[in-house]
Amino acid sequence: SRGERIRISVHRTLSQIYVQAIDDQSHQTMAAFSSINLKDVKGDKKEVSRQVGLELGKVLIKKNHTSVFFDRGQFLYHGRVKALADGLRESGLQF
Repeated sequence: SRGERIRISVHRTLSQIYVQAIDDQSHQTMAAFSSINLKDVKGDKKEVSRQVGLELGKVLIKKNHTSVFFDRGQFLYHGRVKALADGLRESGLQF
């Protein structure tokens, strides 16, 4: 059981990656971030994905959520999705 943990939901398209932190108990989105928010980040799509994870992680840690559930949806845990997860871990989140 996931209990009180926040669910991190990932969606990616050919050009962008989107991530939401969802509280399934209250059915609310706690925070959301996407590669569209990071216009000035240089690097390949994987690096941008890592930065997206890092930014969302910072927001969640400020809100005192440290343990999350990573929901990759239909996307394989590979490439940009993995890079995003690495960014989340780098920010201090645990899953």
